[in-house]
Amino acid sequence: MGLINFMLLIRQLTKAQMSVWALFLIITTIFETTKSGLLKGAHIKYVSSTDNHIEKVLIGSSSLLINILITVLFIVVLFLVSNNLGVWLHTGPDLVMMLEYYIPGLFFMVLFSHLEATQQSHFDFKGVFAGYFIRQLIFFLFIVFDTFMKAPFSLVKLAIYQSISTGVGTLIIYFYTRKYLHHKFKYSKTGTKKLLSFGGYLFGSGVVSNIFLNLDQLMTAAFLSPVSVAYYNAASRINQFIDIPTYSASEILFPKVSRASSLEGMEKVKYLFERMAGILLSFTIPVSVFIILFPKLVITVIAGSAYLVAAPILQLNMLTGVFRPMQNQAANVLNSIGKTGLSFLINLIFLVSNLGIDYLCLSYFGFYGAAIGSLITMSAASLIWYAVLKKQIGFEPKNLFVNLLNFYKSVPPMVSGFISSLKKTS
Repeated sequence: MGLINFMLLIRQLTKAQMSVWALFLIITTIFETTKSGLLKGAHIKYVSSTDNHIEKVLIGSSSLLINILITVLFIVVLFLVSNNLGVWLHTGPDLVMMLEYYIPGLFFMVLFSHLEATQQSHFDFKGVFAGYFIRQLIFFLFIVFDTFMKAPFSLVKLAIYQSISTGVGTLIIYFYTRKYLHHKFKYSKTGTKKLLSFGGYLFGSGVVSNIFLNLDQLMTAAFLSPVSVAYYNAASRINQFIDIPTYSASEILFPKVSRASSLEGMEKVKYLFERMAGILLSFTIPVSVFIILFPKLVITVIAGSAYLVAAPILQLNMLTGVFRPMQNQAANVLNSIGKTGLSFLINLIFLVSNLGIDYLCLSYFGFYGAAIGSLITMSAASLIWYAVLKKQIGFEPKNLFVNLLNFYKSVPPMVSGFISSLKKTS
């Protein structure tokens, strides 16, 4: 749904508007995902590891309180830097206005993210799917309605639509999650310290890794024209679509690995990582190869012919996209086995390196410099992650391809069984 919404909007907004919209999504996404890194991981780990009713209430209450306080702090900071934000990113007042109109959505996200963590801590993902799907569906309906009625699009209107969609999505996820809620609030100083001590490095890692992932767009906005962000964003959104299985797998893998590291040891953690990463590679390798071979076709279908300039950016991103699932899962595994400090340090090194490399590449290569810089950094990152995982969990790369081939072999029987079941039903 997010991809469909993007395909509709990119054909309705000017490149300047699309750049501001992209930066709005980057800022709000970085905030939500880093906040999630602080709270959700710890929430899931501690709730999924205990059957004690009181302990679950204390962890849930502390998580919700921290969630609210961080959101309020973000809004305060937003108002403090609002005069400078548009100047730094060359967006004028549009970006700040969008963020201000999205404030109700930020408060809806407090509840949404809390309910999401509660669902996942009970290994239930139906409500998470329903909540995200309805959020995107409502936003899609708003866009379709305005398109059909030929109503003019405005950035402020899109921010309001985002807030409303998030509110409706929160109601949906609450419907699915209420059976796990105790509807009690019991503040615990110990529970709060427990969450913060575990999630502190996760928070730092979240901030660093999310800035790292969006650094090409942020630096392009700061050092080149803001319109350039629209081209980078077109390539980035296609990357995000390819990465959806990776992030979905992370949501499932984190509680499983957390439990395995506590009860079954590193051999089980190694098995889970290698199997999940191998299956993800079975998807990303063929898709990435196709996009590298036919970038203009993909850009034209998704973003339109006006964005063909972004085709080389997409190719450069896809070169590292083949093995990006392994890197994403590697950080996830380190966090779930308690090596959050190490994960933070590695991500910080990557960010600082990418800052320097992107700056040099932008100065030397110009428009495509940020994409070239990201390719260099991500390639080096793959080697570092391999060394770290080999030491921490005994990772063996050959097992990735064994799992990949086994998955491919299992597809025909699965398809055959599915067709047979359909025939029996009919």
